[in-house]
Amino acid sequence: ATWWIRQAITRALADQARIIRIPVHMVETINKIGRTQRKLVQKLNRDPTADEVAKDLNYVYSPDKIREIQQTGVDPLSLEKPVGEEADSHIGDFIEDKENESPADYANNALLKEKLNEVLDDLSERERLVIKLRYGIDNEKTQTLEEVGKRFNVSRERIRQIEAKAIKKLRQPKRANILKDFRNSD
Repeated sequence: ATWWIRQAITRALADQARIIRIPVHMVETINKIGRTQRKLVQKLNRDPTADEVAKDLNYVYSPDKIREIQQTGVDPLSLEKPVGEEADSHIGDFIEDKENESPADYANNALLKEKLNEVLDDLSERERLVIKLRYGIDNEKTQTLEEVGKRFNVSRERIRQIEAKAIKKLRQPKRANILKDFRNSD
């Protein structure tokens, strides 16, 4: 009966002890690896490597899998945890938002669009639209010569010619110098 009681307590702890629930079988695996690590620390007088833990467990888990399981067992860190001596900042304040561009990038891109439109205004309406469609300017997705040709009811070869003529105009020093500051800015 004591085994059943111990199992019930272990299962209850596994289900309720963490903020993020980990399946019971994974908790058992984490505990097994933890016991092996503690045993090896006593034996080696240092933290064992994942290879040493895998070897001690007769390679039931690969060293990579052991590292992955160890990461799963780490308690999550709150983004609201105070940082610094005065605790006036939180960890979440220092995490970069990769979904949105930085204010500097936003300003740079806005200026680039403004200058690009200034340069494209020197082209004919048709050339401007071909360039915008081919290169995905103004939130358009890039389109193939074939797709642009269908839109204008001309062949893809004709679109290629229009594009080449427009690019030749854009390469003229008067126009190219307007955009030179944006080249290789990344």
